[in-house]
Amino acid sequence: MPTDTTSTASAIFAANRARGAVSFDVHRIEGVTRRGHLHESGSLRVRFPSPEAEGLSAVFVNTAGGIAGGDRFDIEISAGEGSRLAVTTAAAEKVYRAAGPAARLNIALKAEASSHLAWLPQETILFDRARVERRIDIELAESASLLLCEIVVFGRAAMGERMLSGEFVDRWRLSRGGRLVFAENIRLDGDIGEKLARPAVANGGAAIGTALMVPGDEALVERIREVTASFAGEVGISSWNGFAMARFCAQDAGKLRADMMAVIGRASGSALPRLWLN
Repeated sequence: MPTDTTSTASAIFAANRARGAVSFDVHRIEGVTRRGHLHESGSLRVRFPSPEAEGLSAVFVNTAGGIAGGDRFDIEISAGEGSRLAVTTAAAEKVYRAAGPAARLNIALKAEASSHLAWLPQETILFDRARVERRIDIELAESASLLLCEIVVFGRAAMGERMLSGEFVDRWRLSRGGRLVFAENIRLDGDIGEKLARPAVANGGAAIGTALMVPGDEALVERIREVTASFAGEVGISSWNGFAMARFCAQDAGKLRADMMAVIGRASGSALPRLWLN
């Protein structure tokens, strides 16, 4: 049986965990995209810079200053018919070491007919002994388009820090026209530093990334391959099931970011969020 001291400590730990949730939708009104419903709670906020010509940008801000073990953040976004939305973060998200339960991130994205949704957060940086479980669920109409990019950095190499151990669990599900077209689970735990050093895993890389592009075909893949000479890290590109995907791995997070920007530039006619250019 747990002692009163143990119960008190658990209650204090739970009370000090960060919680944040944001839910919003956007709609096309008289040829331009405008925000509709918005709900915010806890330490997660979203801000909308000055309106653009046709689309809308959203910037997430985590007022907790980072993510620690036991924290939970929930994001739900819906892009209405014909709308254009680009989402990013104000800064790289830092996930600190966890003494107890893993942090949980739940992201649900929906794009209705003829809409375009770009999910372009800045890097997620995992500190040593960080534990995080992330789930990304995407629901696209058949005629909707998507650009989704994620970068994960294992430690801060510029500060001489590496992620030696911890837990990183990533679950992605993509449905298009009501049909599941992509599903992936990634799990790295235990001695992560040793696993990343293996040639078949990351060959010593400290950063990985994924760009998911819908629709995508061999023509898009070939267009991206035209800039492969500029890549500083390893990049693999392929297409199937009506979408294209680029995988990134590099020993330097800055170089991976540059590779990702090159791919985004070839895949999308839209400019990157300004915060990516700082």
